[in-house]
Amino acid sequence: MTEPADLVVVNAEVHTLAEPDETYDAFAVRDGRVVRLGTDYDVGFLAGAGTETLDAEGRVAIPGLIDAHTHLLNAGRTLVHADLSTADSPGEAVDRLRERAAEVDTDAGEWVLGFGYDESTWNESRYLTREDLHAVSETAPVVAFREDMHVASVNDPVFDLLGGEMPDGDVRVERGEPTGVIVEEAVDPVYEAIEPDADEAAELVRAAQATANARGVTMVHDMVRRSKAPEVYRALDLADDLTLRVRINYWADHLDSLIDAGLRTNHGSDMVATGAVKSYTDGTFGGRTAKLHEPYADDAEETGTWVLDPTEIDDLVSRADAHGFQVTLHAIGDAAVDAVLDAYADTDAPGESRHRVEHSELASDDAIERMADLGVVASVQPNFHKWGFEGGLYDARLGDRRTDANRLPAYRAAGAPLAFGSDCMPLDPLLGVHYAVNAPSEEQSLSVTEALRAYTAGAAYAGFDEDRLGTLERGSAPTSCPRRVAVGRPGRRPRRRGRADGRRRRRRVRRPLRRGRRGATPTGRSRLRGRPAPRRAPAASRRR
Repeated sequence: MTEPADLVVVNAEVHTLAEPDETYDAFAVRDGRVVRLGTDYDVGFLAGAGTETLDAEGRVAIPGLIDAHTHLLNAGRTLVHADLSTADSPGEAVDRLRERAAEVDTDAGEWVLGFGYDESTWNESRYLTREDLHAVSETAPVVAFREDMHVASVNDPVFDLLGGEMPDGDVRVERGEPTGVIVEEAVDPVYEAIEPDADEAAELVRAAQATANARGVTMVHDMVRRSKAPEVYRALDLADDLTLRVRINYWADHLDSLIDAGLRTNHGSDMVATGAVKSYTDGTFGGRTAKLHEPYADDAEETGTWVLDPTEIDDLVSRADAHGFQVTLHAIGDAAVDAVLDAYADTDAPGESRHRVEHSELASDDAIERMADLGVVASVQPNFHKWGFEGGLYDARLGDRRTDANRLPAYRAAGAPLAFGSDCMPLDPLLGVHYAVNAPSEEQSLSVTEALRAYTAGAAYAGFDEDRLGTLERGSAPTSCPRRVAVGRPGRRPRRRGRADGRRRRRRVRRPLRRGRRGATPTGRSRLRGRPAPRRAPAASRRR
């Protein structure tokens, strides 16, 4: 006799997001794995006395979304501190900081923090200055972080506390005086000063994971640096309070400690695993610090900044790879992308190690072809398209090259593994899907199915999880929590009932709007898992 399922979902439009995408009416889950897909009638046979049955009322069910690039504590901070992400002017950003100041003890020197401002959306398009922040407080430290987290605005008390630790070249000045705007390595001392302790980090993680779950996210690849986040993730896991799977990508600062502790990529539990070694190589377009081969359109003397120069990139990649770590490097400008790929090409098996380029925004055709040839994962943020429209930030910074950024179809055409993440700008994959489909130009746009695959199967592949996550098929794990599944539209709750109603509906098979040819990725034994490497990179095609 077949054992009853723990959960049966009926009356749904279930998309497997496999290749090809198939749709069903219902599916059943037992012990955290999908055990059957089919009609309501067929799947209903697995509903027993103890089975939870969920009537989706015709809503769509897809695999749990995987956000391949997050900063979860920062996502939590926007929920706890001043959220500047929707401020539409410098004045409104300052008002929100004032509101936050009223909630903290500024007389005792408590910091006033705001996160997520984007000056490129303001009519008065400029960074916040120290004078702006002095209107919040002249005695307590006040910091407003730009959305990309590579730029921050600070007031004089912050300079008094930390100015001696900030590299002069990363502190913006006018007429010999600091403007209050700091970039790149000058921001690092501020991060260290405000790093939350374990209790506060737990509060931020709980807030962020609740938001992530509400948006269909069941796993994140979190970028962690000098943080209590790994401690918090493991404590929540042991307490069975973690509702997100977390793959921890540790900053390169931690490499010695990771080696000494005997950790390697993919070590960990079902819920918390060691991921890659992460670092910046350049900055961002917003700060004109992304490293370019040619000058910026709005600054003929500027080509960006190396955070790690090519020699340092080579050294980091060589050492991390030799110790069994996946490497994931932030590279936005074309020069930075090329330097990263040069370093990966010098490793023994970059495809088996699934080394990654984070952002890869201005990658050239040659660079994208190299990613495909090497098997390097392009970990891209489609929500960055919001800056790519005419009159937007990329128009200002790149001019005629603005539509050369984030050319998502080019990765699929070349056969490069493609994974999507949000970078918590904001943590909302469906917003990323929107921008992937409605990009500034056709050459930058994907179909809905292709975009969803990059947030599911593609992201699972980037984290060595394609055998269990990323599709809604027999044997896969539909979500991070076996007895919960997210289906439907916000604002309406699916109906639960005791058993399936037995109604028959014909299975439908639908194919994506646009699909390319699939091709092979490097094969052989995986040095990171000790099993055969997959023959195909999901959600990718290959041009021969």
